[in-house]
Amino acid sequence: MAFSRAARFAAAYALLRSAADVADHWVQTHNQALTKGQHDHREGESSAAGRAACAAHVATYVGTQGLALLIGSRVLGMRLRPVPVVAALAVSAATHYVADRRDPLRHIAESIGKAEYYALADHGMNGAYALDQAFHHAFETAAAIIASA
Repeated sequence: MAFSRAARFAAAYALLRSAADVADHWVQTHNQALTKGQHDHREGESSAAGRAACAAHVATYVGTQGLALLIGSRVLGMRLRPVPVVAALAVSAATHYVADRRDPLRHIAESIGKAEYYALADHGMNGAYALDQAFHHAFETAAAIIASA
């Protein structure tokens, strides 16, 4: 069965998005979640520990996405080409690492006038988390476009 690029994109996006939620909320360790955003400029924190925790989280995150693409595409009988998939996973990994180090995303938010929203932690909202997830969704969409090539 032949799949159009649009069908490959839709499947790749669904698989990447689902795997991202599993990786972020089930696979990520508590220590990784607490430590990945650490920076030396905050008292009691370590940039080296933050980088290591973030790298470990991103490795399991992109591994979960890769496994989802592999299994999902086989179940669907859809062939994704290896080079675009590797490129898609590299985009997902790199952008996820940047966002999860926290300061880069905060700087982006501040530069576009979203500092107050980023800092919001009231009324059932968490602005930093919402912006983090929106950032991930945007780049998962880009990754799905790349994977569908």
